[in-house]
Amino acid sequence: MLRRFWKPVAATALFVGTPTYLYYRYYSRRRANTVEIPVRLRGEDGKPIISTRTFPMLSQSAVNERLHENAKQESLRRGGTKWCINTASVAANDPIEDAHAHAIVARDPDDPLAPGDWLFFAVMDGHAGPHTSRLLSKTLINAVVLELSNIINDTKKSRGFWRSTAQGPDTISSAIQKAFTKLDEELISAPLRLLGANFDKDALKSRQIPDLSQHPLALPLMLPAISGSCALMAVFDTAKQDLYVACSGDSRAVAGTWEEDENGNGSWRVEVLSEDQTGRNPTEHKRIQSEHPADEAEDVIVRGRVLGGLEPTRAFGDARYKWPREVQDVLNTAFLVGNNKPLRPPPTCFKTPPYVTATPVVTHRALPPTEMANGFAQPKSSTPRFIVLATDGLWDRLTSEEVVALVGGALQGLTGTVSRSELCTLAPTSSGSVSTVEGKGQRLKDDDHVQSDSWSFGDDNLGVHLIRNAFGGGDQNALRKLMSIPYPHARRYRDDTTVTVVVWKDEDGGEAVVTSGAGPGEEAMINSEPPSAANDGSNVKAKL
Repeated sequence: MLRRFWKPVAATALFVGTPTYLYYRYYSRRRANTVEIPVRLRGEDGKPIISTRTFPMLSQSAVNERLHENAKQESLRRGGTKWCINTASVAANDPIEDAHAHAIVARDPDDPLAPGDWLFFAVMDGHAGPHTSRLLSKTLINAVVLELSNIINDTKKSRGFWRSTAQGPDTISSAIQKAFTKLDEELISAPLRLLGANFDKDALKSRQIPDLSQHPLALPLMLPAISGSCALMAVFDTAKQDLYVACSGDSRAVAGTWEEDENGNGSWRVEVLSEDQTGRNPTEHKRIQSEHPADEAEDVIVRGRVLGGLEPTRAFGDARYKWPREVQDVLNTAFLVGNNKPLRPPPTCFKTPPYVTATPVVTHRALPPTEMANGFAQPKSSTPRFIVLATDGLWDRLTSEEVVALVGGALQGLTGTVSRSELCTLAPTSSGSVSTVEGKGQRLKDDDHVQSDSWSFGDDNLGVHLIRNAFGGGDQNALRKLMSIPYPHARRYRDDTTVTVVVWKDEDGGEAVVTSGAGPGEEAMINSEPPSAANDGSNVKAKL
């Protein structure tokens, strides 16, 4: 009896099951090569709806190409010290709103503290467009060099005690702050000067605002003022063995310091060199409240943001938070309306500008003295080995401790895939004197992305190494998925990310040798020449 039913059942199973299995294999393979994300759209009735969009998954080789697309390595030997500079950036916006710059400038022979070099490294995190960050990449280092040159000229005129203190930490820190502040003032006031130069007497009498939208300088001056950018700069003074870090915004700098105990056991001490400057930073919150009337105390910071809108509390540009309302109306009419780029009105609780400043917080670290006249010693106890400057796209996904361990592990020669628990043993870290002040409410995560339980080691460029591990680490599928989400949807899952890692070590030296970046006629100088205009580096040719 059972045999009678077996054949038709088997035939039915074969007929139905085979196509089903083949469809399942096809669909599974198709899903494995695609990325599905929820996207907010407008329905026919105008109300928001959530739809699913599917995008092709990038291959691993395509991901590697994108990670290295804007990466660059340079090395320079100067005064017995080899400097290795690693930069990398990956866009989420199109065009990328981040930028970076670096330069090495020799002290003038007439400088009382010569010989020695000034080394400048900066990353810029733009928002509301790339215009401010691009401008800063070409001007910020120059502005700091100008202020420092004024101090050095004063030093040459000084005598005795005053000569020895003229380039002290307080003076240098003040000069860096002044350079940031003056540059932002220039950036913000440039459209006003252009307007004033084109106001004739009749227009003044009738109070008619001229249409300057087609003036060749209209947008070049307005766009950097109304978009914005955070800026983070590290300044090394090899003559005095000093390190300065200037921070305006929520980018972050950390240093790795190798420490050994009496038994020779070592760990990487995490030195946090800046604070994330957002409304969630209690110090910044109190500062902004103190700068405005008491009746604005509840409105200056809303949900961790300035007036409920801008996240960083310090930034270049962002004129919507700096110009008085009347000035915004006039400049909008004169320069932007005719270009069909009207300025957004200021927030509703906008009363007593400015609410945002570009004046940085500058920290100073004295580096251990060495027998060299110009450079740093081989790593010993409490001697910094490297510094990492990165925009907040990196810190959205990695902690300060993880970054130091990842760079430290790479310098120790780790390769391949390393589990999180293994890295804690292979490249242990310890807390420094300053803890990280987190500026974000929570770190970015994909809706269905589970943090990788392993790290990847293998990239020669330490900037690429950090970005790879921020976006997936040892989980190649997670990395491919995140990198496959295109603009404009990518911004919901990751930010523009720019990283500069500077490593230095003692070598038997001689003359300066530049392995890439600068030509033979450029003394102790590195010019950043990245592949895209969004990352233009400075070109500082003056000596100090």
